[in-house]
Amino acid sequence: MKTIISTLLVLAIAGGAAAWGGWTLYQGFLDTPVKLDGDQVVYRVPEGATIRGVAHDLADHGWIRSRFLFTMLAYQTDQHSALKSGEYAIAAGMKPAQLLALLTSGRSIQFPVTIVPGMTFREALAAVDDAGVFTMESGGLSDAELVARLGIDAEHPEGWLFPDTYLSERGATDVEILRRAHRRMRAVLDEEWAERGEDSTIETPYEALILASIVEKETGKAAERSRIAGVFSRRLQQGMKLQTDPTVIYGLGEDFDGNITRVHLRQETPYNTYVIPALPPTPIALPSRAAIHAVLHPAAGDELYFVARGDGSHYFSATLEEHNCAVRHFQLKQPCPGLRDEEAVSDSGTAPDAQAGASAADG
Repeated sequence: MKTIISTLLVLAIAGGAAAWGGWTLYQGFLDTPVKLDGDQVVYRVPEGATIRGVAHDLADHGWIRSRFLFTMLAYQTDQHSALKSGEYAIAAGMKPAQLLALLTSGRSIQFPVTIVPGMTFREALAAVDDAGVFTMESGGLSDAELVARLGIDAEHPEGWLFPDTYLSERGATDVEILRRAHRRMRAVLDEEWAERGEDSTIETPYEALILASIVEKETGKAAERSRIAGVFSRRLQQGMKLQTDPTVIYGLGEDFDGNITRVHLRQETPYNTYVIPALPPTPIALPSRAAIHAVLHPAAGDELYFVARGDGSHYFSATLEEHNCAVRHFQLKQPCPGLRDEEAVSDSGTAPDAQAGASAADG
């Protein structure tokens, strides 16, 4: 009898020691940071991956000590079926529980695409392609096919993407990214239209988008946006041509070689505002919220002209006589005593007069 009791006691002690040893081993595993060759590695969890498969992979890379204990951790914390596919940045110093939390969080590496205000729609597409990590589905699609794929309620896609930085996982499609940019532009345009100023002469949100794209291309200094918008708004209201070079350049498309000439200013295209007495048929670029806000809250005044100073700012004039004087001064570097001294030397905010456009082109 004593022998049996002694044997059971020995077995109990051995079992307890084994359990204690196992628990100590497990705690040691949990307290041991992942072992990396550098400060960070990128690990991809494939679609449909299992916790056992991932644990084996992590152990095979030498990042964790035990595939069995990592799997045990996942079951103990009820995360064994919670893996999210994607690429993850594993950092040195992470412990197994933190690593498991990362791989089940869905916080995978996001790659940026920046759409800059003033870009054209096609330049935005090129920016997505240049990132080199996204799937391009729009190649070869016509404008009609693009607006259908992106859900744009217009005949032309220009202007309908909101400039911003968009983050997406590797392999996301350009269509997915551009849909997000379009939804954002739609929301921003609706918000700004709802808060438009009483003095705005713009009749529809789409007209606001068109004029905002012109203001975006003409503005060198942010503080001048509403002033430039005011000039264009008054010209439209008075039936004057906008006479702005960026619309001419957009209408020339691939024929523009970087040098705008008098011939270009006279060339008839739907976008040449030296020829057409109204807004062009579509936007010419992707405007920022600030540009949209400016055309819906144009600065009051009597200015109808502006000309580039050469430093990003502009000189504004209310009369053609003063404007032509400013053109001679700033574009042709000729003295012109008729300018307001404080305007001629200060930062203020291009010039929609045919003479100014021709002077700039020839200079």
